[in-house]
This record gives sequence, structure tokens and C-alpha cells, in this order.
Amino acid sequence: MSTEPRINDRIRVPEVRLVGPSGEQVGIVPLAKALELAQEYDLDLVEVAATARPPVCKLMDYGKFKYESAMKAREARKNQAHTVIKEMKLRPKIDPHDYDTKKGHVVRFLKQGDKVKITIMFRGREQSRPELGFRLLQRLANDVQDLGFVESSAKQDGRNMIMVLGPHKKKTEAMAEARAAQDARKAERLGRGQADAEADDVVDEDIVDDEIDDEIVDEDVTEDQAEDGAHADAAEQPAEVAQDA
Repeated sequence: MSTEPRINDRIRVPEVRLVGPSGEQVGIVPLAKALELAQEYDLDLVEVAATARPPVCKLMDYGKFKYESAMKAREARKNQAHTVIKEMKLRPKIDPHDYDTKKGHVVRFLKQGDKVKITIMFRGREQSRPELGFRLLQRLANDVQDLGFVESSAKQDGRNMIMVLGPHKKKTEAMAEARAAQDARKAERLGRGQADAEADDVVDEDIVDDEIDDEIVDEDVTEDQAEDGAHADAAEQPAEVAQDA
């Protein structure tokens, strides 16, 4: 079944309790009168309370109403914080480099506001040395204590030992900080792009100035050449006259 409200001609009741465009109460009016007012205001007649007797209808721009409702729902979903539990698995005799890599992942998860489930996996005779896993978990908890806390203490679960770390920051705070950092990076990129464009404009202006200077020099050279040609013609003219005589 459709969850959208009935509008205009889809409303099938003899009379409605009408609410005006600004929220004012018009009162109970026949459906035909309500449709006439909707056409007069160039709006839609929307049924907002179908279970009331008579149903409550409002005059509004239904297309604009749907758009605004969709944007509000999108913004609400954007701000929702879903609790996520990440998992990180380690071995009791983990290599120092691998430990640093795993710890980096745990730090990233906690900064994002997520919980982290740390699992120490025992194999073979390692199961007889649970203190190795306990010390490793304690070391990890101390290394990330600025970002998270021990929400569930270390406990043995078959061949594994499990501890849960919770973040100090709430998920919503972490999301807000991440969006702010993203906006700052975008603004920085835009600023660099604008600075590069201004620098290109300055270079273009210099090139234009150089071209204008070159044109002026060319004009001077042309004028000099013309003067030299005139002097040469004047020098040759007496010789031609003498030859004719």
C-alpha cells in the first residue's frame, strides 16, 4: 500500500477540516469548496490526518513539501551514528612491526568512534601460556589509552582471549570532525587553485606587455627603414639627372 497522503481529486470524503496555507484554521468545509480554494491559491489539497473525523486537509505546494521532506530525511540519515564493532586479531608472539601495524588500525578505528574487539589467538602449546596474551592486551590498552578505554576486560574464550576497547569520542563527534576536516581540505584545494589561476593571470599580463613592447620596437624599426629609404632615393636622384643631361 502507498504511504503517500491523498491529494486533490484522490480525496473521497464529503467534507474536510481545512487548514490554510499559513496554518490558519479555515474550519469544516465541503470537499468541493476546499478544492476550489486550492485552485484559487494555485496549491494542492493534501490530506494530513486521514483518521480524523472529518479528515484534516491542508493547502500546500505538495511538490515542494515532498522535496523538503526528502532533504530532511537525508540529513537525518547523514547524522545517524551506527555502533560498529571492528575486530583485530593478534598472535601472542607477534612481531614488533606487525604489532605496530595492528595498533595503527586500532587507533584509526577508535578515532572513527568505533569499538574494537581484540582477539588473541593461541595455537598448540601457546594455550598453556595465557599470561602472554594477557600482557599483550594490557600493552595495547596502555598504548591507546588516549583514544579508548577497556570496555570489556580480557577473558579466555576457548583458544582465544578477547578484550573490547571503547572510544572516548562518540560516533557523532567523530563524524562531525571528519566532515570538518574534509571541508577544510576542500577549501585548501580551492584556495590553491585560485592562487594558481591568479599567478597564471600575472604571467599572461607579462606576456602581453612583452608583445606590446615588441610591436613598438617593430614600428620603430619600420619607421627607421622608411627614413633610410627616403635618404637613399634623394641621394640617387642627382645622378639620374646628370645622366639625362
